[in-house]
Amino acid sequence: MLEAKKIPIKMLSQDAFSQWLGIEVLEVEKGRCKLAMTIRKEMLNSMNKAHGGISYSLADTAFGFAANTHGKYAVSIETSINHIEALNEGDYLTAESVIEKVNNKLGFNIVEVKRGDELVALFKGVVYRTSKDWEEKD
Repeated sequence: MLEAKKIPIKMLSQDAFSQWLGIEVLEVEKGRCKLAMTIRKEMLNSMNKAHGGISYSLADTAFGFAANTHGKYAVSIETSINHIEALNEGDYLTAESVIEKVNNKLGFNIVEVKRGDELVALFKGVVYRTSKDWEEKD
């Protein structure tokens, strides 16, 4: 089985959308992952603010990466987000996902999206944990 710290790196290498977002992995440990990205012009909506899907996607990626650090393929079954602050071009965001509760088949995560120390979005997610292990050769 692949070790926890290597799983998000492997996942990112196979994730064209997260690469397009410019996501970078900052920290990883079992049950926790912290990512970062910068808002670009092509990510803005008609109000010249970051489209809500951008912070959602960053949080969702952090959620997925953290959920998989337990070594089993984990897939999202329910997510939600609260957008707290508007985001602008050039904003540098971090998203930290922490697994709040894990049992045999389900994992419950909270993701905080921040601009510096300011909380800008709060994401909640539930994953289904499969029996398939992450392997080096996957």
